[in-house]
Amino acid sequence: MQLSPAQRQVSDNTNRFRCLVAGRRFGKSFLSINEIAKFATQPDRKVIYISPTFGMSKAILWDELKNRLYAVRWVKKVNESNLEITLKNNTKIMLRSADNIDTIRGQGYDFAVVDEAQDCDKRLIPEILRPALADRQGALLVIGTPKGIGNHLYEIYKDPNYTSWQFTTLSGGRVSEEEIEAARNLMDDRTFKQEFEASFETYAGVIYYAFTTDNIVDATPDFDDRETLHIGMDFNTSPVSAVVAIKRQEQLYIVDEIEIFNSNTNEMVDEIRTRYPKNPVVCYPDASGQRRQTSSNGISDHVILQNAGFRVHTGRINPPVVDRIAAVNGRLCNTRGARNLIINKANKRVIESLVKQTYKEGTRIPDKETGLDHFADAIGYLVHGLWPIKPESRTLDQPTTWSVY
Repeated sequence: MQLSPAQRQVSDNTNRFRCLVAGRRFGKSFLSINEIAKFATQPDRKVIYISPTFGMSKAILWDELKNRLYAVRWVKKVNESNLEITLKNNTKIMLRSADNIDTIRGQGYDFAVVDEAQDCDKRLIPEILRPALADRQGALLVIGTPKGIGNHLYEIYKDPNYTSWQFTTLSGGRVSEEEIEAARNLMDDRTFKQEFEASFETYAGVIYYAFTTDNIVDATPDFDDRETLHIGMDFNTSPVSAVVAIKRQEQLYIVDEIEIFNSNTNEMVDEIRTRYPKNPVVCYPDASGQRRQTSSNGISDHVILQNAGFRVHTGRINPPVVDRIAAVNGRLCNTRGARNLIINKANKRVIESLVKQTYKEGTRIPDKETGLDHFADAIGYLVHGLWPIKPESRTLDQPTTWSVY
């Protein structure tokens, strides 16, 4: 079987780091075997294939890889229990899993394939494989199907060190248009786009549905130490979370994120002043901080912020959650398509919170079990503080008094 034109694009590329994002049944396994065989033609090489589990590695690749290598009479020895093949040129091919990444440490590799990368441990590539490829200047092919823009596969796909491709199932040449249309009729739109069109979709039930990659930028506007910083803050002891922003007319740019575990408001203040010693600061904190004390000195969190020279902008009570979420979504993308909440790509935890935080199943209550709510809440307090949602009916029933301390 020959490579399809799309597969050929990947195979012919000579960049050391490659990333293929493709729909289901594109022929990713066939391409993996082709690339493994290509690198294995050179003697004394170490080649490794990794999928999420040992069982998957065996089911996806083992028999087909063996048959191909036996067919060309390259095989010297096969270890069935360890899924290892030694070739006559002393190149060794190993199949491993990402469910125990420590077993991959301590060796050098000339070529690695990571298949179904979206489901592998996110530490696998940066912490294990990149160092293992370094001494031999080894190459890496990362393959997967999208699992949302918050998944680590998306980060690899966007990494400028990689040559990346995004192909639909149809472009693989192995599935007919009729079968794809049949799947379209059976699947919801989001799932079909993710599985067959290789589209990076947001998570189902996601709260901040207006957030897309169009809200992410490589660089935010320059600012000096005279510009006012607008900081949203969520009080906790682990973590205390804050988002740092600059405001340019109707646009808000998130330029920094601060997360401190096992901490308190005093330490957050110290960290802000270490990073931004001269900037004026307006803080938009959780309203409960008027009474709450995360430190042991008996002073409320709001007073700690005031004593640091920060202006504190908050209501007597927090805005309704639904209003806070609506305010953020309205800034992320309004009805005219304008995106007025922009996030620097370096703020990965903020992005993860906006991408992944969902409602509890069957409710409109944000799920706080994942720990993704802290930065999202901090952004909510900030955005609602600057551009509050004030429906008339709610204003009459539950007035909100704003104050700047």
